[in-house]
Order: sequence, then structure tokens, then C-alpha cells
Amino acid sequence: MTTDSLPDTSPRERVLSGMRPTGALHLGHFHGALKNWVRLQDGYDCFYFVADWHALTTHYEDREVVAANTYDMVTDWLAAGIDPDRSTIFIQSRLPEHAELFTLLAMGTPLGWLERMPTYKDQIEKLKDKDLATYGFLGYPLLQAADILIYNAAYVPVGEDQAPHVEITREVARRFNHLYGREPNHEALAQAAVAKLGKAGARAFEAARKAFQEGGSEQALEDARTLIADSASLGAADRERLEGYLRGTGKAILREPHALHTEVKRLPGLDGAKMSKSYGNAIAMREEPAEVEKKIRRMQTDPARVRRSDPGEPERCPVWQFHLVYSDEPTKAWAAHGCRTAGIGCLDCKQPVIDAIKAEQQPWRERAEPYLTNPRKLHWIVEVGTERARTVARETMRSVRDAMGLSY
Repeated sequence: MTTDSLPDTSPRERVLSGMRPTGALHLGHFHGALKNWVRLQDGYDCFYFVADWHALTTHYEDREVVAANTYDMVTDWLAAGIDPDRSTIFIQSRLPEHAELFTLLAMGTPLGWLERMPTYKDQIEKLKDKDLATYGFLGYPLLQAADILIYNAAYVPVGEDQAPHVEITREVARRFNHLYGREPNHEALAQAAVAKLGKAGARAFEAARKAFQEGGSEQALEDARTLIADSASLGAADRERLEGYLRGTGKAILREPHALHTEVKRLPGLDGAKMSKSYGNAIAMREEPAEVEKKIRRMQTDPARVRRSDPGEPERCPVWQFHLVYSDEPTKAWAAHGCRTAGIGCLDCKQPVIDAIKAEQQPWRERAEPYLTNPRKLHWIVEVGTERARTVARETMRSVRDAMGLSY
């Protein structure tokens, strides 16, 4: 699914996403995630949060930089075009409801679900220098599930590598609804609701329910939902009851979110590897123009072009990957032809990229300036967003506590 074919959203569905506070963002962050966040504001009720607790799952000793990194990152969100009037911006750790839901979900989540996460063993292998034998690291997918479920998010924008995290969130919600969404006399109430569909409708519903639960037929699921939606004899409570009966769960206390696979442009680092501050190959979103020019001019190119007269191959050149993101078709054709025929030099090839990056960054620096000169404006935006998020989180937790018998 691309942002050009997003689902119809009237009234607006909620989208939720977060980032660990890594400080000022680079161009890879913008093209990999933030650019889509800005676009999603046009069609969704967007909730974007600073995942500072998640940062502690792998960097729990680095407490000195969390606050500064948080506000540097939010400054770049606003500079990129995140509008606090259209999006809710908040900090995870300011909302203890996240931790409460995480704890309550942990009571019924099988340990094996967390141990099988693809990123679990992968991160342990990659971060051998850190002691990750902690409950926080093992449980971070469940904390991530709590982050999503507490806001009843319909969609979570993710790359393909993060799709398993949305899927485990769906499983957690499904299990919770199964455990705690059932009314004491759920079966009898559901059967009474089925009878309201009429004889033919009831038979069709039961056949579709069996096909879905035993065979996983998505078409049967949709057919049964159509029967529910088209029936004039069902009230809101019966409709919700039949939805749970159809899926083999109870009342949908927690909403199952969907992954939103938005269009992403991958921007490599200056050396062709993944762009990262720790690799020293990044260009910051608000990098000074002179520094941008210096970094691009020093970029390595096709090693076959030892001399100006040597022809090259764009596919071997990291600069070409920048052209794919920043250049229009005529410019890309000019660069590719000039490289392969030695008609242009590498510095000639780099100049359109330099110009495009500097043009892109100019409005970012202008939008960031008011928050850099007056940080209280930035803090106020976060405060307002956090309180807005708290209203939603508290409502969800009331429903969760009621379902678990904790409202006393």
C-alpha cells in the first residue's frame, strides 16, 4: 500500500508511530520514515511519540543524553513539517498508562511469542558489546504493543522488517479480547443475536463463521460481516457481540491494528552503507550548507574512474543512489550517460545532488529556528500533545481495568 492509495478515511482513522530519541535526525531518517509521517497528516488522526523507554531497552546506561536527544529529534519533526495542530506529539515516559497496560498484557502473553521475534536474536548478535539479557529487552515488543493498543490505532506505518511487530500486537489484542472480552453468558447472548438475522441469515452466518474459524477463509469473514452490517434488527451491542462470536473472541476491548506499508525511499550513507551517525557517513537534516557541499564533494565514486577520462558505471557509485532520490529523470539520464561515456567528471555529477539537498534543507532550517531560539515553544507543544494523548490512554485503561475486574 502506498500513500497514493491510502484507505478512505472519513471519519479519520488513527495512525500511530514512534522513534527512539537519537538526537538530531539525518536524511536517512527523513526519507525512510519522517517524510511519510508528514504525508499521513493529510488523511489521518496522527499520534507520533518519542519512544524514550524503548531507547533504554538497549542503552539503559546512557541516561545523560535522553532529554537533549528527545528535544533535538522533535525539533527535526517540526522542521520536516509535522504540524502540532494536526498531529499529537508526545513523550512515552510521561504517560505511565503505557507501563500499566504493558504490565497487564504481560500477565496473559506467552513467553514464546517474545522469544520467537526475528529481531530478538538478531539484535543480541549485533549488539554483543551490550548486556541484553534483561527482561526489558525481551519484553520490548510487548511494550511496543501497549504503545499501539492504548490509542486504538487503526494503522501503524512500518517497513517490511517491522511488520512482525505489528503482527504480534494483533495477536496480543486478540488474546486479550478472548480472555477478558467474553460476557458471562456470551454464548447465549450471541446465539440470541444470530436468531435476529432470520432463518436464512442465521444459517448463512453460521456457515461463514465455521468456514472462517476452521479454514481461515477471509471471504467467509467478509460475508458474515456483511450479514451483520445489513441487518436492521441488530443493535450496536448485538453487532459487537456477533463480531466477537464470529472471530472466536469476546468484545473488542483492544483494537487490532494493521501495518501500513507506505512508500519509502532508501537513502544510503556517504559510503554506500546504511546512513548512520555512528558510522560517520550521515548528513544531518539541518546540516550547514557548506558542510553539505564538503561532504558530498568528498564522497567516494566508482573506483573504475581513476582518471577524468575513464568511463564509469553509475550502479557502482554511491552518488548515483542520491540521484535516484533527489534528481528528476532528465538529470538522472544526463548523469548516467555522462558517467558511462566519461563526458562529465565526478564533481560535475555531484553538483545537482548538492543543490537539491541544500534546497530541501532550507525550509527545515527556517522552521526549526523559532524552537532553537525559544525552546519553551517546543516544550509547550510536547506538553499539549502529551495531555491530549493522556486523555485517550486513560479512557482505554478504564475499559481494560473493567474487563479484568480491577475497577474497585
